[in-house]
Amino acid sequence: MINKPQNTPNQATLSQWGLIFVEGEDAASFLQNQLSNSVLGLSRTFAPQVAQTYDSVRLVGYCSPKGRLLASAWLGLFPSDANATDRFALFISKDIAASTAKRLAMFVLRSKVKVIDASSEWNVSGYCCDDGDIGELKIEAGQIGLRLPDVLANNQTYSRALIAGKNDKPEKRLSDDAMQWNHLEVMSAIPRIVLATQEQFVPQMINFESVAGVDFKKGCYPGQEIVARSQYRGAIKRRLQLAHTNQDSLGGILTTPSLEIFHANDPSQPAGMVVLSSPSPADPNRIDLQVECKLEALESGEIHLGSAQGPVLKIDSLPYPLIEI
Repeated sequence: MINKPQNTPNQATLSQWGLIFVEGEDAASFLQNQLSNSVLGLSRTFAPQVAQTYDSVRLVGYCSPKGRLLASAWLGLFPSDANATDRFALFISKDIAASTAKRLAMFVLRSKVKVIDASSEWNVSGYCCDDGDIGELKIEAGQIGLRLPDVLANNQTYSRALIAGKNDKPEKRLSDDAMQWNHLEVMSAIPRIVLATQEQFVPQMINFESVAGVDFKKGCYPGQEIVARSQYRGAIKRRLQLAHTNQDSLGGILTTPSLEIFHANDPSQPAGMVVLSSPSPADPNRIDLQVECKLEALESGEIHLGSAQGPVLKIDSLPYPLIEI
């Protein structure tokens, strides 16, 4: 359980999140050769502390040899005790945790590394607080946690954290209503790969390099040449955008990841797809979305959801500057 600050934050079980542990003497060097971001130099974090800042928390991608994202995750270093070998935790979409762990394990070979999908043994919860500061957040022994970037929504700054604990321990019942957490994740404009969007995007197509998910100075990893070529040759013509539409205009359309979007003047081929979406807690009729979209489709005309005759998407501003490609 968590010792809460006085302002009583929202805390909910996140059934869509899973957890992978990569542990052992060679865990750091192994992950350094597999992920899009640098793993070396991460600070160790022990309860009651929550991992915070780039020194302790990093957004990482796991790519196919073709440079397409198979997974994204939030990474921290959480050894079981001060004398234990490294244990890295990847907070990841639960629907791809097993396949990602299996694929990583294929490349262990003779390295002193174990890859464990702990999604069925550990519960992940989301914590968000509207004071914009969770610096005093503490967790109990046996739990692990990391802070995510703050989010501006409805003219209010929210702080966020992911907390995981073993499900064999009695825990205080958390809310099953994760709407606020899910909405803040969408509004962060930081993408999360799920099963429906695996292998759909080179990292830059969903702004991964602009949210510190790619280190272009690190060594090789699967797909690294293609990711680097896309960066330095200006080959990216698609980007992640924030957008919204009205619930009452959907007509039964489900705004699930991979749902295609279309430009009104080009109905024969999609202009992109939904990455994540969530209803707005502040406005029951509003749906906010992360969408990957062709840049040329944004120059004029309208973007529609599901088909060229579907609901119109209103494009909103990103909360961060894009690294120019």
